[in-house]
Amino acid sequence: MPEEVLFKSESTQSRDEIASYLRSVADKLDSGESVTLSAGAETTTLDIPSRPTFEVKAERETDSSGGNAEQSLELEIEWDEDGSDGGESGSLSIE
Repeated sequence: MPEEVLFKSESTQSRDEIASYLRSVADKLDSGESVTLSAGAETTTLDIPSRPTFEVKAERETDSSGGNAEQSLELEIEWDEDGSDGGESGSLSIE
């Protein structure tokens, strides 16, 4: 399935600033409100259903020489636009 990027923003932020963004999303999820993303003139609003799929991934990428490495933590919320519920539910623990 082809991918269409609806919104993208990437910038260096402090951990406090990132935590604030995540809290804002968490608050919207708790209240059932839409999530609106804005950066400059770009804006998109997402209506997240009550049971989306939540994916957590930790990765390490190394360059071809094996010298430099970059780590990442990806938190992804996904759902079908037709409104159907997500797939399997598993037990996740974040400490």
